[in-house]
Amino acid sequence: MTDKPEDGAYAFGLFMEGARWNRTTHVLDDSKAKQLYTEMPIIWFVPKRNRKKPDTGIYECPVYKVLSRSGTLATTGLSTNYCLMLELPSNKD
Repeated sequence: MTDKPEDGAYAFGLFMEGARWNRTTHVLDDSKAKQLYTEMPIIWFVPKRNRKKPDTGIYECPVYKVLSRSGTLATTGLSTNYCLMLELPSNKD
């Protein structure tokens, strides 16, 4: 990726712990044997008005700034290390 998108933003450099992104089926999958951390593909965040959240077929994946997930508890009730929740397609409950 050398160009910025017309709308939204690209995010890269994210890793998953205990799961992996299946690049063939484009869904969240179990980790392969002895793989604790796996790299996520580039994610394109696109803003949409009045978007309806899917009822099924997604895993709400928390994103943290650092691996330890530790941070001080903010007045919002969330860790200062917490960034956002990603909705990742999944075939599992």
